[in-house]
Amino acid sequence: MADTAFDFIDSAEALQACCERIKGADWVALDTEFIREKTFYPRLCLVQLAVPGYIACIDPLAIDELSPLFALLEDRSLTKVLHACSQDLEIFVQLTGAVPGPVFDTQVAAPLLGLPEQMGYGNFVREMLGVSLDKTQTRTDWSHRPLEQAQLAYAADDVRYLAEIYPNMRDTLDSQGRLGWLQAEFDALEQPDRYRHAPDQAWRRIRGLDRLRPKALSIAQLLANWRERLAQERNLPRNWVLKDDALLDIARMAPDSMARLEKIRSLPVKTRERYGRQILERVREGLQREPEPLPPSKRRDKPSAAEEALADLLQARLRMLAGEYRINAASLASRKDLVALVQGEENIAILKGWRREMAGNELLALRDGQRVITVREGRLRVSPVRDASFFLQEG
Repeated sequence: MADTAFDFIDSAEALQACCERIKGADWVALDTEFIREKTFYPRLCLVQLAVPGYIACIDPLAIDELSPLFALLEDRSLTKVLHACSQDLEIFVQLTGAVPGPVFDTQVAAPLLGLPEQMGYGNFVREMLGVSLDKTQTRTDWSHRPLEQAQLAYAADDVRYLAEIYPNMRDTLDSQGRLGWLQAEFDALEQPDRYRHAPDQAWRRIRGLDRLRPKALSIAQLLANWRERLAQERNLPRNWVLKDDALLDIARMAPDSMARLEKIRSLPVKTRERYGRQILERVREGLQREPEPLPPSKRRDKPSAAEEALADLLQARLRMLAGEYRINAASLASRKDLVALVQGEENIAILKGWRREMAGNELLALRDGQRVITVREGRLRVSPVRDASFFLQEG
């Protein structure tokens, strides 16, 4: 993949030939360039594909019929390799209603090779290949045409190096017996509902709802639903319809007239003039209904001294396991996760997917008294409990 050449695809005939060339491969590196600053939905501006020996940059703004591309991405015999794939997959769900799959996300897989979680693509490429990517095009308006050669080369590099990294990454994980550990997370990435924005659930993204009284909460929920529907219908950013701070102020003050609505300083005049009557309708409706219950609070009791001590013990065991697997302990669990584990919580990352396989089950066994820890020659030793009488002492 060291050759810098790539094909620029801007016609239906060229797209068909491109997809035929890739068809039959085992995997394809995939990336997109898009803009969404002025819209609710992302606008797809470029699609980059790479297989060994071939790279293509596809211009979806120049091609009316993209069905060959969509068919390729929906081919289950072809693994789609992406880095931090959520926004890319959201675009295709919006356009086709389906998630390209199967998926391999190198950002999700990176911690299993000892790299940090949520690692950006530039740092990932530098760590894996020692290559520093060009950053001069990061603020490019990808909707502007014509695209310059430097812009296309920048976009092509996003799949060029991904295609170079993936085979070795996959084979290394497979040889370590870790490849299968990722499947549950990859399967979750293929669920279409993950990328859809249900208006009746929009309120869950707003911070500060737990500080509202019941009637105010009801109003906020209805306003969030209304805003989401309107933003989708008109393809506008949510904040262009109504900002969160104004939404919360309206919910708290519950204005019953345009005159009272005018007193809310966080509500712009243009927004009030355009949507004021609709906002007041939601306020009236909210005052007459019970709010949907908030999710259970994630606030935990302050750990006792005994719980802190047990968390310390789990932390030591976690470091041992991370050392054995040669990965970053922070990628397995945070201190808060360990305290939650001590306090009996189950809905935490360490008890899910590959983290449970690697460390979660072992930490549970230690927490529940199924392990013995001793010190020999300055090193911690962990052994299964075979005889409960080991712990019993007279007196």
